[in-house]
Amino acid sequence: MWIAGSPMAEIDRDALDAQTGGDSDLAREVLVLFAGECNRLVQGLTDAALPALRRAEIAHTLRGSAAGIGAGRVQARAGTAEACLRAGSPEAGEAVAALAEAVAAAVAEIEAGA
Repeated sequence: MWIAGSPMAEIDRDALDAQTGGDSDLAREVLVLFAGECNRLVQGLTDAALPALRRAEIAHTLRGSAAGIGAGRVQARAGTAEACLRAGSPEAGEAVAALAEAVAAAVAEIEAGA
């Protein structure tokens, strides 16, 4: 699990510290919650049977959660996926795949305790 003071590539440590007041126990708890939420939400996000607007709402939720912990790549890709899904863009599938990849990288980093 996440270790205080460890470098992170997917999570901006300064942003996380700002959100948690530098409390390493709280940061660890927030990261665990984020990882769990990601694992749950990605299932719906990648379910092509769900309406595009529902999947856009999921991307929006991921974007907000990512912003809260400093997961910049997830935040950016979630914004792109949300916009593509809302617009009915033919690039939505690619945007969702890119978001799912960014989420997987962030979750892996959290679970590895980077």
